[in-house]
Amino acid sequence: MLNEVTIHPASADRWPELEQVFDGKGDPGKCWCAFWYLPNKEYRSGWGQHSGFMEAKVKAGDEPGVIAYVGGEPAGWAGVGPRGAFDRLVRNKKTLAAVDDRPVWSLNCLVVRRDFRKQGLMRPLIRGAVDFALAKGAIAVEAYPVQSQATQTVWDLFLGTIAAYEDCGFVEVASRGPRQRIMRFWPE
Repeated sequence: MLNEVTIHPASADRWPELEQVFDGKGDPGKCWCAFWYLPNKEYRSGWGQHSGFMEAKVKAGDEPGVIAYVGGEPAGWAGVGPRGAFDRLVRNKKTLAAVDDRPVWSLNCLVVRRDFRKQGLMRPLIRGAVDFALAKGAIAVEAYPVQSQATQTVWDLFLGTIAAYEDCGFVEVASRGPRQRIMRFWPE
């Protein structure tokens, strides 16, 4: 099945497919990656209502990530953009504080529709997001996986796994606390 994966930018004409990826029960359909863009108070007050936020971004011409298709069906999402576009990252002074002043891009959310989970889609999504960012001029792409443990939360999985990022050529550039990692992909 994975040889049928294609990746496309989340453009305005693909909005209905992005809706399909986020549709259904669970946190993705409530968050819509607004967590990364909005100050905490605004994010919490709009919990469960963030699809409009993302729809406005996409329909305004912003391409805030990529959509993975399996056999032509929308199956996953990777949120990626310049680090400075994400309020949550700009204001964080601890676990997600900037490693340096380089204008890197951030790959900060991976969502896979329930029907497509546990089939190996995370790595193609990561590679697709990296390719998209580099094509848009990124000098490097950063990600924020957490060290897995027995009590891993569902939120941890939206960040991706360290092993998946390593398989895609990312290297650790910072370790913040016992679990938080900052990894980067540098083009050759």
